[in-house]
Amino acid sequence: MAKKESKQENEEIKEEIKEEIKEENKEEIKEETPVENDTDAKIKDLEAQLADAQDKYLRALAEYDNFRKRSQKEREGIYSDAYADAVKNILPIIDNLERVLTLVGDEKFMEGLKLILNSVYATLEKMGVKEIEAKVFDPNLHNAVMHVDDESLGEGEIVEVFQKGYILGDRVIRYSMVKVAN
Repeated sequence: MAKKESKQENEEIKEEIKEEIKEENKEEIKEETPVENDTDAKIKDLEAQLADAQDKYLRALAEYDNFRKRSQKEREGIYSDAYADAVKNILPIIDNLERVLTLVGDEKFMEGLKLILNSVYATLEKMGVKEIEAKVFDPNLHNAVMHVDDESLGEGEIVEVFQKGYILGDRVIRYSMVKVAN
């Protein structure tokens, strides 16, 4: 019987030791990696990553919107630039036709030439191109190539137009070359 009792005692001691080891391990596990603190840290980390991702998304969205607006402006600018360049290339032809009118020649020829010029002027007007008025000098519209002192004329009055200027909307296609008084 003594053997049975000692075996039972040994078994009981073993069980106690196993429980103590388990409890020590639990305490060590709690001390080393607390589950609650670890979960909170993961949540904070994930929230920071989410905020960073949202910030990147908003910045990319804003950048794309700016790119789209800039591209639209460039497309509009290219069209108006090409339009103005095309008109600018036609203007020397008009100048030459106007010079021919100043020459003395056959009456029917001159009439035909005037009809052609009127047709060109009407086409330019339909395109939105207007001739710049040449009454009072404006450096934003005129290019003064000569100056004359004449007391009978007003200050900055345009005396003579050497080459007509044209404007498309608010954009100057070609500045008027003029002679200015005083």
